[in-house]
Amino acid sequence: MKTISIISATVLFLITAVLSAAASDILTLDQSIKIALERSLSLRSAEEEIKIKEFEERSARADFYPKLSTGYTYTRIDTSTVNDATYTTYVYTPPATFTPKQVSPLDPNTYAWNLTATQPLFTGWRLKALRQLASLGVDTATIRKETAIHDLVVDVKGAYFGILKAEKLEKVAVQAVEQLEAHLRVAQAFYDEGIIAKNELLQTEVQMAQARQDLIKAENFVELAKSLFNKLLRRGLDSEVEIEDIPEYRATELTLEECLETAELSRTEIQELSLHILFAEKGVELTKSSYYPTVALVGTYSRESDEPLLGADPGEDADVWALVAKAEWAFWEWGKKKSDVSASKAKAAQVKYLLMELKDSIQLQVKEAYLHVREAEKNIEVAQTAVLQAEENFRMNEERYKQQVATSTDVLDAQTLLTQARSNYFNTLSEHDIALAQLERAMGTGYEGGKQQGRD
Repeated sequence: MKTISIISATVLFLITAVLSAAASDILTLDQSIKIALERSLSLRSAEEEIKIKEFEERSARADFYPKLSTGYTYTRIDTSTVNDATYTTYVYTPPATFTPKQVSPLDPNTYAWNLTATQPLFTGWRLKALRQLASLGVDTATIRKETAIHDLVVDVKGAYFGILKAEKLEKVAVQAVEQLEAHLRVAQAFYDEGIIAKNELLQTEVQMAQARQDLIKAENFVELAKSLFNKLLRRGLDSEVEIEDIPEYRATELTLEECLETAELSRTEIQELSLHILFAEKGVELTKSSYYPTVALVGTYSRESDEPLLGADPGEDADVWALVAKAEWAFWEWGKKKSDVSASKAKAAQVKYLLMELKDSIQLQVKEAYLHVREAEKNIEVAQTAVLQAEENFRMNEERYKQQVATSTDVLDAQTLLTQARSNYFNTLSEHDIALAQLERAMGTGYEGGKQQGRD
């Protein structure tokens, strides 16, 4: 008995473990979105774009500091040129002798090394504008990543709801086949007894064939929906997919005005274009910097010799250093600067108009999505009633047919209406989920790193 108890406990444990493992393989909507975000190549690309802009900002900041540069040169002058510059000098030799000597001011081989430090002192606020533009570039790249996240989330939601819809329609198709098989058995029995004519049996068989074709299409629709889902999650297209159903339905409590207000505050596209306005305004400041002179402090140190290692003869000073204050000002360019500034101002005005147009388009998107949600909500109520009516109609016609007070055509028509009513109901549920996801996308919400909305 003790051995049997141990074996029973072991078997129970294994069954529980298997069921738990199977349950853990069922993906929820939140889990699906999380996986898609972790594996998305578009988001990885957006993150690399942020890094690019951050490095560009560091580069712009570095322009404020001194720049150090160095160089080493070797110059070879042809012999004829050196000889042409030769002249005679006399070298005093004690006690009182002057010895003539041929010398040239040119060395055939010259080696030189230099070190230069340049510090900008005033650039007409050009460096400041460039750094601010680079900082705006980081902010813009960050917002674009948020936009990519929202786009991916709504795509995953659409694929998730698409699977639920496809599976529900597949079940409807299976139910239709089962109902027609049951009706076909009754019709066959009636035909064998000579109660009905051959054409009534043929009608049922034709309807049965059509139902099986519809089931094949529904099964393919499920496979395609799962393949799209796997693609978004970057899994194998043929990977097994089990997702959690969202059985309950709840009408949204938001008003259109609340949706429009949320979109005005939350849409990343509006935030990005607002940054573009700042970008254009900083561009105006950048072009205006050309009106001012530039001032820089330049320090140089150089050493020149006829030896590769820059050695010097005793008493010879081969080192040269200098400190230079350098100012440059291009004060006349035939109206070029004014044209550049005017072009920058026009770009800023253009972006403002684009922002106004974008806000109008977003308002239209929100209203359209909101109306689709309300339409789906009303259709769900109608579709639920239609399913109940169709089920009762099919039941009554089946019973009447068995009593031979209704024809096979009546049953087939009732079954067709029931299949259509069920399909309409699940289509409407899916349309509501997708419309709600699109409304959330239009408002710039729908993903906060936590719970997702739908039929909850």
